[in-house]
Formats: sequence, C-alpha cells, structure tokens
Amino acid sequence: MNAMKDLNDLNDPKRLRDKECQLMIDVLIRLAFAEDVGGGDHSTLCCIPENALGKSRLIIKEDGVLAGVEMAKLIFEYVDHNLKMTVFIQDGSDVKKGDIAFTVEGSIRSLLQAERVMLNVMQRMSGIATTTRRYVEALKGTKTHVLDTRKTTPGMRMMEKMAVKLGGGMNHRIGLFDMILLKDNHVDFAGGIEKAIHCAQNYLKEKGLNLKIEIEVRNFDELQQVIDCGGVDRVMLDNFTVADTKKAVEMIAGRFETESSGGITLDTIRSYAECGVDFISVGALTHSVKSLDMSFKAC
Repeated sequence: MNAMKDLNDLNDPKRLRDKECQLMIDVLIRLAFAEDVGGGDHSTLCCIPENALGKSRLIIKEDGVLAGVEMAKLIFEYVDHNLKMTVFIQDGSDVKKGDIAFTVEGSIRSLLQAERVMLNVMQRMSGIATTTRRYVEALKGTKTHVLDTRKTTPGMRMMEKMAVKLGGGMNHRIGLFDMILLKDNHVDFAGGIEKAIHCAQNYLKEKGLNLKIEIEVRNFDELQQVIDCGGVDRVMLDNFTVADTKKAVEMIAGRFETESSGGITLDTIRSYAECGVDFISVGALTHSVKSLDMSFKAC
C-alpha cells in the first residue's frame, strides 16, 4: 500500500504511465481481455486473414466530455504495439455527436479484438467526465469544489477518478491509505467523537504519518464536540439539510474545512454550495453514471 500513497495527484492523464498506476492498469487490461477474448476471438479468426490491414475511427454519438484517450492508447498497445493511433481530440475536451476522436490503423484482427474493451473503458470514463462537468457547472460562482467518493467499480477506481478530474471535479481520498476519514461507524466503535479523534492523532504520531484527518458528524451535538475537541482538518456534514448546513458552517467559523455529503443531487447542489461549504462529495459521479455513446467503425 505504501507505494500507492501518491496516487491522489491525478491532474495529468499521462500519470497513467507512472509506476504507481501502471501495475493496476496493466492488471485491469489483462483481466479485461482474459474475460473477453479467452481462448480466442473465433468470430474474427474465422473470416479475417492474418495479414489483413485496415483502419477504424472512434465516432462520438452524443454530446459530452471525452475521457479515456490515454487509456485507449494503452489498450491498443497491449493488443498490438504495431497499431498506429492518430488522436484528433484530447482527454477532457467537449465533444459533439459526429466528432471523430481518433483513428487506429493496422492489423484488422487486432482492431477487432481491442474494440470492445476500449469502448467499455472510454464510454464509462466519458460518462463520468460528462456527469462531473454538469456538477462543476452548477457550482460556478461559488467557492465549492465537487468531490468523488470511494463508490467506484472494483478494479476501475484509478480510471474512474481520473475521469472525474477530466470533468473538472476533484478527487477525495483514493483509498483507505491516503487520508483518515472517521465515519459514523468508526466513531461509534471507538466510543465517541473525542476518543476517535485522539486515537487518530496518536496513531499518526506513532506511525510517523502525515495524513489529514476528516470526521463525519450526524447532528449539531456531534459537531459541537468536534469544535470543542479540535485536532481535525475537515468536518463532513452528513445528510444535513440546507438550513442545517448553513448553521453548521456558521458554527465552524473557518476552524476546519467543511464538506457536505449524503443524497445531494444536481438539483440541490448549488443550494448547499451557497451555504459556504468548501467541498461537496457526490457518489453518483461514479456509482450510477450513464456511459457516453460512441462507436468504433471501419473507415
């Protein structure tokens, strides 16, 4: 886990090439092809000659935000390093129906084998980036940033969190290793707010770790305990109403960073932002997003 501690800096899609990410990405790509190609792509092998060459293009079929181009490069490279990819639209760009994002030329067998894995990844990443962009646009003019969560598809977290960044959002913690987040269960099992905070502080000191501490509160009583105790960097206001969020921000008065969470939608997010919170976390960015429609066709 220690080798993964720097994964919270995902601003640059080319970070996929970094050692910390590469292992997880390689494993995901191998698994994707193991489940798709298995013992052989018999549909392709039966009718496409081994030496046949061709060219395909990625066609965007609905408006949105493109994400996954860098991943597509890795996928094509994995299938056949002789494939030649020409990119016209970069990750994070707005796209419209009918746009051509890139072309790939080379072995037709390789193009056909890579097609579905590449589309699955790009459609999901682009759907996440598109949804994130809508939330970001809704927050324009406020100081609030939209955050993702750990509610990601198993094995695809790095890609999905990168897609959030490409859509203009920010990553919360990547996993359990890069931040302490004391949620309701931690507080209850630890014996209360104060005990949980003191345990976290002592643990970081003993282990020589420099991690931020965030704590979740469910009501004003717990919030007041956090204010009295101190020793945290951020307070998560879980399932607070808009009115209660405004009051909580006033109580905190800048002592800690503030984060709203719990059932916040595109329709309500601005109301929470206008309460003055620093962050709003939205699980829907990754756990229930609609993929962006696109296709990979011969040309």
